[in-house]
Amino acid sequence: MDERQDNKRSAIIFGARNLGRAVIETLVSEGWAVAGVARSQETLDGVRDAGALALKADVTDPASVHAALEEAASAHGGMDLAMNAAAAYGGDRSGPFGGGPIAAADLGAFDAWATAPARAAFSFLSAGGRFALAQQRAATLIQVTGGSARRAMPGRGLWAAGSFGVRAITNAAALELRPHGIQVSLLIIDAGIQPLDGAARPGVAPDALADPYQIADAVRFLADEGARAATHELQLTPLAETWTP
Repeated sequence: MDERQDNKRSAIIFGARNLGRAVIETLVSEGWAVAGVARSQETLDGVRDAGALALKADVTDPASVHAALEEAASAHGGMDLAMNAAAAYGGDRSGPFGGGPIAAADLGAFDAWATAPARAAFSFLSAGGRFALAQQRAATLIQVTGGSARRAMPGRGLWAAGSFGVRAITNAAALELRPHGIQVSLLIIDAGIQPLDGAARPGVAPDALADPYQIADAVRFLADEGARAATHELQLTPLAETWTP
């Protein structure tokens, strides 16, 4: 592996369109060497515009994730931070948002809303954990999820099942990797996220949307923690949004 580029800390962000783009911009502005991973050419062009290395990969495929990690580490001299902010979709989501009532849902809806997010988290943490262990140095892995990782709602049980799976996989990875000096954190965004262009979201008060750049500050906080202060779950909820303990 190459020596660390100009002693810069290095990061790779999977899912670089909205939240991921805000994280990339924040880290680049602070002197990090950053790679952004996406599948669409438009998003990859935005990654380059932000001053980061643009990589095309599929976060639901562990081999693709590992290849992206290797390419970013080769360019930047290793990996200090890896984050998965990609929205994982699979199957047909043309039905009710969240999968609909359990009694009315079918296996296609289950695969789309429950299987896909859990698969993406497994892929990211499996490949990311393997890579972090192999490089034999401290690193932080951050998996992003939503408030459905904390509670089920009527009509959204399939989405909650996937989010609960993401939380379980991330918690298990944290327990497995912490003895090796690798911090795994679940970042729960318990709200919709404001688009980078400031556009409104129908039916949602602007103050109830999470600011992606403030979320990026939370990512930086997690990445800056040392071995004696490891946060394995961090939940962010705007004051204008409903908060349930």
